[in-house]
Amino acid sequence: MTGKISIKKIGVIGAGQMGGGIAHVCALGGYDVHLIDIDEDRLEQGVRTIEKNMSRQIAKGRISEGDKTAALARLTTGLGADGFKDCDLVIEAAIEDEETKKAILKNLCPHLKKDALIATNTSSISITRLAARTDRPGKFIGLHFMNPVPVMELVELIRGIATENDTYEAVRELTLKLGKTPINAEDFPAFIVNRILLPMLNEAIYVLYEGVGTVAAIDGAMKLGVHHPMGPLELADFIGLDICLAIMNTLHEGLADAKYRPCPLLVKYVEAGWLGRKTGRGFYDYAGAIPIPTR
Repeated sequence: MTGKISIKKIGVIGAGQMGGGIAHVCALGGYDVHLIDIDEDRLEQGVRTIEKNMSRQIAKGRISEGDKTAALARLTTGLGADGFKDCDLVIEAAIEDEETKKAILKNLCPHLKKDALIATNTSSISITRLAARTDRPGKFIGLHFMNPVPVMELVELIRGIATENDTYEAVRELTLKLGKTPINAEDFPAFIVNRILLPMLNEAIYVLYEGVGTVAAIDGAMKLGVHHPMGPLELADFIGLDICLAIMNTLHEGLADAKYRPCPLLVKYVEAGWLGRKTGRGFYDYAGAIPIPTR
């Protein structure tokens, strides 16, 4: 680290699966964290999930009860961006929609001190385009955590065309202090992991759509034949089918290649509101104790 930028307090926008996970690891890492969302219910649910996941880490011997207590004491919540006025870094982790992110970032900037950094947890959208909606493109960077954040080791670091080296070095140092492994990716649609992963999941949906195999057959084949810990359809449900579709659309539009066309069955599931685990139904039905394939 250059020593020019010191990160002590971190803001997080979005208390969902990703934002809550980012707040979790930052608070455990010793940073003061201010987490916001658009309503109290989402915030309360986010904090409950953080507490539950920390208890799970205690049960597995990864952290102590004291670690959890100290981390939660470092976490504050709120509904507006005014709580970010003393943050050194704010991480945007809202829905994977470009216009939504641009609106959030535009609204965020007036609430920040002039030297505060901004990062986005986008999994696919251009860092350069998002940075251009802020008043500080040089202090803007892509910081893509993997899901679930407390468990996964990787963070993709993506520089936009204007990202300054001091910004990159400060954020890279942060990821190392959080116990994560940073890997550089260039600012192309979906970066590295999702550029490879999402077309595979989309192809699995095509295999289902074309009747080559059932949900159980496809997931079973990939788990037993390739030793993947989760089948592709199970993983798509875990990620969220709306997020899978958003990333495939970004790839299709950004790279103009037909191989990235979202499967029509994926589009139908999203239109039906069958988004996977978070809605209780996707390629599996999660109403019972054991998920049941829906096709």
